[in-house]
Amino acid sequence: MLTVHDYVMATRTDFEEANLFFGHGTDNALDEAVYLVFATLGIDYDDAAAAQRVISAEEQALLESRKRERIDARVPVAYLVGEAWFGGRRFLADSRALVPRSPIAELLSDGTIPFLEQQPASVLDLCCGGGCIGLTAALEFEGARVDLAELSAEALSLASDNAALHGLSDRVRLLHSDLFERIDTRYELILTNPPYVPEAEVAALPGEYGHEPEMGLLSADEGLDLPLRILRAAADFLLPGGVLILEVGYSAPQLSARLASVPLVWPEFARGGEGVLAITRESLLLYRAA
Repeated sequence: MLTVHDYVMATRTDFEEANLFFGHGTDNALDEAVYLVFATLGIDYDDAAAAQRVISAEEQALLESRKRERIDARVPVAYLVGEAWFGGRRFLADSRALVPRSPIAELLSDGTIPFLEQQPASVLDLCCGGGCIGLTAALEFEGARVDLAELSAEALSLASDNAALHGLSDRVRLLHSDLFERIDTRYELILTNPPYVPEAEVAALPGEYGHEPEMGLLSADEGLDLPLRILRAAADFLLPGGVLILEVGYSAPQLSARLASVPLVWPEFARGGEGVLAITRESLLLYRAA
């Protein structure tokens, strides 16, 4: 008669001994174990009595199966349980798109978008993947028109599922587009977390990343090909006074070196994360040649 507490603690030990990589929703073995057990059993994370809940034999068998996949195959928990949390909200997650983990969530939930003095009325989530960034913007900025654009048809279908989950199917527009190719309007705010990992680094990533679609990670030219293409073109799709928020992760030093003359602003994040820049339409136009 194992309790949830017993199983979580045993799983924590198993995860620690397996030398797993944590970075798809948690950063330690205990939180990873809680994530697996609570999501699998459908337990509310705020349930104060959850620790003493007894796990049935059938539930234990399912948990054991998922734990073995996590350890032996290095499958991220988000894919095992079919859900991930972003900006304090639950989203559907599977191998159609990357597991959501962008620090842009903090900017949206805190309402601290650099250079913007009021909530945007129009937002584009470019390279939207499963749609978590754009859908969070739609939920935080209730009056905004929000478009989600993505090249991968599979990822865009997941974004559609997530829009339905949050009752946003009638408020957001889904666009199958290679970057700005099929964008037909301009916005006050463009949010984008494009692929930015160099090919050599993709090959060296922990096994957990191998379950994610490579096209969501890989970018040529030291990881900067897609970010630079976005920086060159974004001004044409921003309204006067508009802002681009672009995540480049660990490629930030390379981008800063390439664009040493460009006034990029790098917000700091209280809840972790780095490599997100902010730049205005006017600066994008002024420094486009660079």
